[in-house]
Amino acid sequence: MRLEPLSQSHHAGLCEIGLVEELWRWIPLPVATREQMQAYIELALTECANGVSMPFAQIERATGRAIGSTRYMNIEKDHRRLEIGATWIAPAWQRTSINTEAKYLLLRHAFEDLGCMRVELKTDSLNEKSRNAILRVGAKQEGIFRNHILTSTGRVRHTVYFSVIDSEWPGVKAKLERWLGQ
Repeated sequence: MRLEPLSQSHHAGLCEIGLVEELWRWIPLPVATREQMQAYIELALTECANGVSMPFAQIERATGRAIGSTRYMNIEKDHRRLEIGATWIAPAWQRTSINTEAKYLLLRHAFEDLGCMRVELKTDSLNEKSRNAILRVGAKQEGIFRNHILTSTGRVRHTVYFSVIDSEWPGVKAKLERWLGQ
């Protein structure tokens, strides 16, 4: 798997694998149509142009096919922190090492190249699969923001916050490298 900057050229490929209702169950604004995927990409690119987001397509190395998306978001350069989020992977690639490898690459770049002192991750409190995956990566749960977001269905979402801080990164990195066989 590799990460490459998200662009409009990924639209068709992301539509092929990403217009699946279950992918967007926990996302406040679901993507169900080609037009909504277009808007999703456009918003990500606008946020990137404004310096608050860096979106990526997740690309399968063997085929060059887009299999998901992730991004740095809520970038706070003055405070040396950012969030890894807006992550989704097509069902055929879930439960593989794809998410672990993407998180490793993003965390490594954040701490070793961007000089972050904190990387945040968050998810819906009801999304047990995501919560467990974030913990497996090595992040620490910090708390739950109650009544945090209204979803597109009107459900009130409680959001679980996690983080990895710079002093934890060497241990997290070693663990991830062992898992990934690096």
